[in-house]
Amino acid sequence: MTAQTDPRVSPVRVAVVQFEPQVGVENLKSNALAVEQRLNAAADAGAGLIVLPELATTGYVFESREEAYAHAEPVPDGPTVESFARIAAARDVYIVGCVAERDGVTLYDTAVLVGPDGFIGRYRKTHLWNTEKLWFTPGDEGFSVFDTKIGRIGLLVCWDIWFPETARIVAQLGADIICIPTGWVWTPPPLYDASGVCMAAYLTITAAHANNVFIATADRIGQERGAGFMGNSLIAGTNGWPIDRIAGPDEDTIIYADVDLTAARTAPIWNQLNDLHRDRRTDLYDQMLGYAGRAPLPR
Repeated sequence: MTAQTDPRVSPVRVAVVQFEPQVGVENLKSNALAVEQRLNAAADAGAGLIVLPELATTGYVFESREEAYAHAEPVPDGPTVESFARIAAARDVYIVGCVAERDGVTLYDTAVLVGPDGFIGRYRKTHLWNTEKLWFTPGDEGFSVFDTKIGRIGLLVCWDIWFPETARIVAQLGADIICIPTGWVWTPPPLYDASGVCMAAYLTITAAHANNVFIATADRIGQERGAGFMGNSLIAGTNGWPIDRIAGPDEDTIIYADVDLTAARTAPIWNQLNDLHRDRRTDLYDQMLGYAGRAPLPR
């Protein structure tokens, strides 16, 4: 009998972490410990790519610019990214986190990608939500896709998913998976449909389906200074449908999905006559929707 081989070219277990961090400098150590515990739990479960919520080590609802500065740190030389790098090296995993980044006197809401060999890259949130605009500056480095040993990883943050251009551009840049740290706050009611799913989760599903990429969103839970958070973390397949399940609104949990990341490169070919990329009318609109920050990776 011949041994069966895994037909997947790039098998990866993806994990999205959902929990409740707390704002306040007095909570920085406990948040960092909670994050490290969950990163190790996901690694123990075989995850190779782990996504954390938005601002998971600092909490989200700052009350002043002074408080935002007190929670901020440089990227990549701050303690949070250094901690991610240490864990990623020890556990041989890739970590997507999100920190309050300080660059001189400017603050950004920044997603970071760290791997077994250290810091890989960052993405500064493009679209800022509500009071984020009072302390953070909109991202100035555009969109990026990072080529790694496990596949091509794109980054967005939270409110970005409401803008279909963002996922389209990152997909067109060549992403196999888009990882999105989120802090989905309560929106105007109804918060959830009859099945307990919020609008943000449906936007994630739609973006994955319309672009034929994997999308992993990690949201937080709980309430903080009057703001409530939606939960509903999920990992969407290239067809848009959630793999495994959508996390509940109040669950402290980790959701997993076993995927073949590079399968996203053939997913846009629906049949012998329809190919999502080929069918786009770039004679009528630009392939990159006018984005000129980076050239797409070859397919």
